[in-house]
Amino acid sequence: MANVVEINRVEDLEALRLTWNALLAQTDGASFFHTLDWLQANWRYYGENQRLRVLLVTANNGPIGILPLTVVRERTRLGRVRVLTYPLQDWGSFFGPIGPNPTATLSLAMRHIHRTPRDWDMLDLRWVNRDERDRLRSLWAMERAGFTVRESVWKTTALVDLSGGWDGYWASRESKFRNNVGRCTRRLNQVGEVDHVRYRPAGQLNGDDDPRWDLYDACVAIAEESWQGSSTTGTTLSHAQVRAFLRETHALAVKNGMLDLNLLTVDEKPVAFSYNYHCQGEVFGLRMGYASAMGKWGVGTVLLARVLEDCSDRGDRCLDLGTGNLEIKRKWMTRLADSYRYTHYAPLAPRAQLLRLKHAFAHVPCVIE
Repeated sequence: MANVVEINRVEDLEALRLTWNALLAQTDGASFFHTLDWLQANWRYYGENQRLRVLLVTANNGPIGILPLTVVRERTRLGRVRVLTYPLQDWGSFFGPIGPNPTATLSLAMRHIHRTPRDWDMLDLRWVNRDERDRLRSLWAMERAGFTVRESVWKTTALVDLSGGWDGYWASRESKFRNNVGRCTRRLNQVGEVDHVRYRPAGQLNGDDDPRWDLYDACVAIAEESWQGSSTTGTTLSHAQVRAFLRETHALAVKNGMLDLNLLTVDEKPVAFSYNYHCQGEVFGLRMGYASAMGKWGVGTVLLARVLEDCSDRGDRCLDLGTGNLEIKRKWMTRLADSYRYTHYAPLAPRAQLLRLKHAFAHVPCVIE
């Protein structure tokens, strides 16, 4: 018999840790953002005005999946709207159910949401990797539960496919671009001794969980030296509104064996960084930066080339360069990938219905409070 247990208090999730970790290990497309540690940290910093709805799906007396959800109040041009969605908050590119049975998990979870009291105005499953992993499971599950659904693109990310090896990838780049990378590398080598430091600890279970705060602090210092340090709208490692959160999640990524930190040094002085998470052979680029004074030497270009070549040597299949600034990333990426949203507007929620009409013609920006 199938059953859904709903957990609404973040402190009650700790009892699920072993189950959560076991299901995560069987999740296709798992990432650091799917870990219980990340959700707990995110909730400590940003959960005050949200309502947690984590759905544990069981069948034949055993757990088969977890669907982490949250009800968040979002501000739109039409006023505040309560949105039931994933807790990712655009930190990553993709999200979805945890466990080896996404179809059953989504189906049973959506039925549970349909029959329980509504505390939301919009059911909005965002960051869905429709084409490679979801394959319309989310749409099917919502419709079978009785929801009318609108499908649309949420964000577009740039991916670098390394499954064919470094030589194959590098040969696919334009010769002009390859020559420019080589020129930057030669020029930088004339400035001083260049080194690429990559830190990818194996995690607590393997006795390899030193946070290496010296490396992390070097990344933060570079971010402060760059244009990012003076930006008032960004969320890089050095920004006040996320600095403490990212520092805590750094330690948690190390603990889970999912950190991938890169520094480029010239004469042992850090000049550029690439701060990433990795899981199951896929790397997600969270933040990059370089010291403004070294920009003319192309240190960011040199670092990214070294990161990608080393990724290939390690057997990584893909590097996600993230959303935004896609024109800058076009020379590196092999393809674009869309994340989708599946939206149901509650019929008895007036603002949601107005949003439905707006969304039919144009995107209405939403800001999480």
